[in-house]
Amino acid sequence: MQIESGTDGVIVGGTTGEGHLMSWDEHIMLIGHTVNCFGTKIKVIGNTGSNSTGEAVHATEQGFAVGMHAALHINPYYGKTSTEGLISHFEHVLPMGPTIIYNVPSRTSQDIPLPVIEAVSRHTNMAGVKECVGHERVKCYADKAITVWSGNDDECHDSRWKYGATGVISVASNLVPGLMRNLMYEGRNAVLNEKLLPLMSWLFCQPNPIGLNTALAQLGVARPVFRLPYVPLPHEKRAEFVRIVEAIGREHFVGQKEVQVLDDDDFVLISRY
Repeated sequence: MQIESGTDGVIVGGTTGEGHLMSWDEHIMLIGHTVNCFGTKIKVIGNTGSNSTGEAVHATEQGFAVGMHAALHINPYYGKTSTEGLISHFEHVLPMGPTIIYNVPSRTSQDIPLPVIEAVSRHTNMAGVKECVGHERVKCYADKAITVWSGNDDECHDSRWKYGATGVISVASNLVPGLMRNLMYEGRNAVLNEKLLPLMSWLFCQPNPIGLNTALAQLGVARPVFRLPYVPLPHEKRAEFVRIVEAIGREHFVGQKEVQVLDDDDFVLISRY
């Protein structure tokens, strides 16, 4: 569905893909499976980042061994490090292949400062930055000819058309890939952006990927199974999603089934995988 809608690439095992809830064996298997099934038709970017450089190096070696086209790397979280440590961390994973660096301070509690990106951007494998800080940071990288993707769905239209972003690494595109592609590549479209903002807001009413998992279950695309600590959105939010789908048009969403409001008992929560 993503390929048919013109999506350029998929991130496997990122935050939205619940990589942090998978074992590394599951993680690498899923990257390899995606490459095997779809790698000739779409770019497969494997999230092999870790707060441990040793883990990140090992996972990235495995990811490229099973055929991923590029790696996504976050900065070390929780056990934060210095600017010099950040540069060294990225310098140890960059030699393995094309790499996108992901900056999301709201999750890592540490911003990747400009000098770090500038230092590693000289490496031939530095593919670009997924940036969640905002428009001005996006513009800063674009002005320096560093490829940058918006990491915020609700800002991506303006980041693309006003501040120089290449595109967006998106959560909403898991649901409406065709519309998100239009938003990024068919010129400025404030009307479409405004139409999609309620969906984007709904998706982030609780931490991602809770909203997306709930939506995919309601659309009949994924089974209503949640790995804890994630639990589905409450019933009133599930009803709100049905209204959002109707307002945008069911034909723009992935899947073939009618959207429905699932009951609490329809969901399965699992604590051991």
